[in-house]
Amino acid sequence: MTNNKKGLWFPSLAAVMLAVGLWMGFTLAAKLPHNNQSTPQEYPTTQRSGSKIDQTLTLIDRIYVDRVDTDSIVENLMHELMSQLDPHSTYIPAKDMQEINEPLEGEFDGIGVVFNMTTDTVVVLNTVAGGPSYKAGILAGDRIVIVDGDTVAGRKMPQEEVIGRLRGKRGTKVRVGILRGNNPAPVDVEIVRDKIPLLSIDAAFMIRPEIGFIRLTSFSRTTHQEFLKAVHKLRSEGMKKLIFDLRSNSGGYLDQAIAMTNEFLPEGELIVYTEDRVGNQQKEYSTGRGTLTDIPVVVLIDDYSASSSEILAGALQDNDRGTIVGRRSFGKGLVQSQIPLSDGSALRLTVARYFTPTGRSIQKPYTMGGSDYGDDILERYEHGEMFSADNIQFNDSLRYTTPKGKVVYGGGGIMPDVFVPIDTLNMTPYYYAATGLNVLYRYTMEYADLHRREINAIENLEQLEAFLDGDERLLEDFVAYAERKGIEPNQKQIATSELLLRSMLRAYIARNTSLQDVGYFSQIVPIDETLLKAFEILEQEEQ
Repeated sequence: MTNNKKGLWFPSLAAVMLAVGLWMGFTLAAKLPHNNQSTPQEYPTTQRSGSKIDQTLTLIDRIYVDRVDTDSIVENLMHELMSQLDPHSTYIPAKDMQEINEPLEGEFDGIGVVFNMTTDTVVVLNTVAGGPSYKAGILAGDRIVIVDGDTVAGRKMPQEEVIGRLRGKRGTKVRVGILRGNNPAPVDVEIVRDKIPLLSIDAAFMIRPEIGFIRLTSFSRTTHQEFLKAVHKLRSEGMKKLIFDLRSNSGGYLDQAIAMTNEFLPEGELIVYTEDRVGNQQKEYSTGRGTLTDIPVVVLIDDYSASSSEILAGALQDNDRGTIVGRRSFGKGLVQSQIPLSDGSALRLTVARYFTPTGRSIQKPYTMGGSDYGDDILERYEHGEMFSADNIQFNDSLRYTTPKGKVVYGGGGIMPDVFVPIDTLNMTPYYYAATGLNVLYRYTMEYADLHRREINAIENLEQLEAFLDGDERLLEDFVAYAERKGIEPNQKQIATSELLLRSMLRAYIARNTSLQDVGYFSQIVPIDETLLKAFEILEQEEQ
């Protein structure tokens, strides 16, 4: 009896619930702002245009069951949209614009210090000459432990957060507490933030008699101006040959690359040309008014030299001007235009391809929307390309010839005239442990602290050499330090890596002086095979 009642009760209840549900659905539907459920394009729209994406966002905003932040959806959608194009078209959110643009603009607002946080404390390596910290009396070796009353030392605070606290609009003030020498109490210093130049030239100095060395890290808005200043300085010091280091230079402004290349070429030589989607071309030629048309030049590149670096290297190579030395460059032959959007964000959209003077596109292959573009460098290692030029394969259909008959290839970066493989023969497990665990770098930081007075007094390369040569036990002291940090000494491996270890120790110590990267690059010469090959080429050309 009970079972029969249940058998009748459940269908009846279901029917009632269905009827109520249908009534509520029709009632709610009548109240929604639409006329026909099968035609969503008839929903009232906002200010968005009539594309499918805009219509969908409008529907989510107006009638979706839960309230949703469509702005965050749009942000994610913009990244996804750009990912469906070539690998170099990107979306830049408004919050990231300043950080991304600063390296290209050549300046930022801040206090003007170069610092390191290897020991969870802000250690000042150098101050920008004439900058806010320099004027406030901050010295190399000072520890910044307090920023605006808040302790920043010993908290494992991310470096980006520390930078954010120290930076700010020019004219604003920041109070820092610094520890100096053996003084146990922090000293309170007020710094007025100001414009800080962000230089694209790391080092410019006479690396050997008559040979100048210039290392360029990017092509920013001030690069050409910086370059002319560096060339003038080196000319006055007797430069008759130039080594121009573009290794790991990822590029930047196209106009700066053109202006830089113009300094090397005689009048009327094609530097580069661009071509847009409909075939419109824009060609750039040299004016003949360059400052370096009369001296031998060697350009250094590697697998991370890209974009504007490749334009310069390709133009010199195709015009039979100078010698390109190193390893095959990255392979970026696309031109982006930065287009601002109404909310402060921007698109960097590929608008053209560029071609070297012989007509080469050096853009390496990619798939629209593909995700494996960044694997190319790793594949070069796996194929042995980094160790032998014989392992590099070029498509013969992309073969070109320079005016003097030199064969060059397109389709995958700039292949140097002289290939220099990565040298790993002296990199022993001991060396990898000392550098990979950051023990070597930390030793040099502590070494600089122990010799702060002598290091701060170094003003030129001659004084640097004399100081470093005066410490005959540098390597032995480091080995003992590394053992205290848990790296067991292996005398056979230490002997194999001795030149590497000595050079890196000297280079990192030199970077702690006022010479900064000039000191660093002056000390890695013995272990820089690409640089040594450049010396050899310049000597051969002279003979």
